[in-house]
Amino acid sequence: MQAQLIEPGRGWRWLARGWQLFRVAPVMWLALVFAYYMLMTAVSLLPVVGVVLAMVLVPGLSVGFMAAARAAERGQPFELSLLFSGLRAARAAQLTLGGIYFTSIVLLLAATALADGGALARWFLTGERPAVEMLQSEDFLSALGLASLLYMPVMMMFWFAPVLAAWNGMSAGKALFFSFFACLLNWRAFVAYGVAATLVLFVVPFTALLGLMLASGGALRPAVFSVLFPFVLAMMPTLFASFYASYRDIFPEPPPAESPPPSRNE
Repeated sequence: MQAQLIEPGRGWRWLARGWQLFRVAPVMWLALVFAYYMLMTAVSLLPVVGVVLAMVLVPGLSVGFMAAARAAERGQPFELSLLFSGLRAARAAQLTLGGIYFTSIVLLLAATALADGGALARWFLTGERPAVEMLQSEDFLSALGLASLLYMPVMMMFWFAPVLAAWNGMSAGKALFFSFFACLLNWRAFVAYGVAATLVLFVVPFTALLGLMLASGGALRPAVFSVLFPFVLAMMPTLFASFYASYRDIFPEPPPAESPPPSRNE
């Protein structure tokens, strides 16, 4: 298994490919995303261990979206049970990845406490929302900037690690290593993907929304939001499916082995 170096322009196509995969079975995609968020919300509400358990499950459950995208690509039906396919395929590795992911986030938040005294960490881990003054302070903005910077290597390690562990049989450590350097090798493609995702998911829709709101003086507000809401619903599974597109581009499936020629004695 070796990561491929791809052309930078391929990155923006991942989002387009994600949209194509979503269109194969939009109802099932929406059901899968809804089930995921309902499950994560329910788990996070558990006392004491809820937030920890939810974060530990993130890597394993993310494989479910990859499995759904693969099924859509192959024209196969998929069910909600695919959400747990990663935990079934490599439970020990996925839970190990989950523990590492949780530890990474805790260390990241601990570092941000140096900037804002722990306001961001408390908000994320306990739900204690900072005061308005803190949210508007330079210290809190510095903490957000630091968190974004420190999360980059974490994201690179976990972008492919869960699926590499589930589908390629890698250990947690090896999967993290391969994922990080696959992202580093193709950083230009990921920049293109990030720009495309930002434009499609945020800049274009909210610019259009703002323009319509200003032009109408607020009169079209309900109608505008009725259009924006389905767009957001469609973009969430599209984004998840685009992760699979990036995996398949950088870790392509090997060609099927050729059958040996028939023997002359046959």
